[in-house]
Amino acid sequence: MTCLNQPINVGLAGVSVLGAVVLVAGLAAADPPGTIQLTGVVRDFHERTANPPSPQRAHPDFEVQPDAGFGHYCGNVALQLDDNGKPVFTGDGWKMSSQALDSDNRPICWALVDAGLGDLAESRGVSDKGGIKNRRTFKRWYRDRPEWNLSQTLELTFNLQPDGTYVFDDTVDPEYQALGGFFPIENQLFGNPGGSPNRNFHFTFELHTEFTYEEGEGQFFRFVGDDDVWVFIDGQLVIDLGGIHSATEQFVDVDRLGLVDGEDYTLDFFFAERHRTQSNFRIVTSLRLDDPLTPSITAAFD
Repeated sequence: MTCLNQPINVGLAGVSVLGAVVLVAGLAAADPPGTIQLTGVVRDFHERTANPPSPQRAHPDFEVQPDAGFGHYCGNVALQLDDNGKPVFTGDGWKMSSQALDSDNRPICWALVDAGLGDLAESRGVSDKGGIKNRRTFKRWYRDRPEWNLSQTLELTFNLQPDGTYVFDDTVDPEYQALGGFFPIENQLFGNPGGSPNRNFHFTFELHTEFTYEEGEGQFFRFVGDDDVWVFIDGQLVIDLGGIHSATEQFVDVDRLGLVDGEDYTLDFFFAERHRTQSNFRIVTSLRLDDPLTPSITAAFD
């Protein structure tokens, strides 16, 4: 989706970026590794107006405009993951007029608002599903379906920063910098669809990782970008950036989540790029994220 040509102040990481995605999490321990490599799954789709060869199908949720227009939509996925670790589409969402803010004026997920901590609640606009047709079409986003998508693994490298955070940034990563954005399957899988610019814009990405909670250490997680992003910690929704929109951000203070000090917890990340003309992706994390296992893809995609 098109990004506004305005700088985005990343804040805690002390970085200002232009139309990028930011994902930040808690403080690293002593002697952290110089890089962290995490492996997820990327899935390619044909946009809704395409005419792919049989038996492949054009997906109605890609290169679409929501009924209420482009923008940030919340509330369209359930607060918990399903038994297979996937987000569940509810269609009960709304277009966001203004985001919830914590006491430090940082955008936070509407589901985490706590007035007792000085949070300011969000302002909601009209009801809308954010350009997602129904539960059936959404289930194809993060599952291998040979008639709808092709998939492959994708490795991201997070580089340690002087402030102890880890960063993946498409604007400085040599591969993505050369492409002018986050295009991990450029000329791969279904290939570039044509159009202007001729980039492979229609894909999803999921990443499953773990971290150890350290109480009182200021662990946090932040994401800025487009399009849809949902993040779950311990299976609970902590970031809701649904919709087709320009670069948008949310922040999570992990200390607010009621976790137990010293215990390990899952962090599940779901991303979708659904519309031209830019794809921006920046992740910053000060959590010591761990790659628990290499994700599998079906034999049809090997």
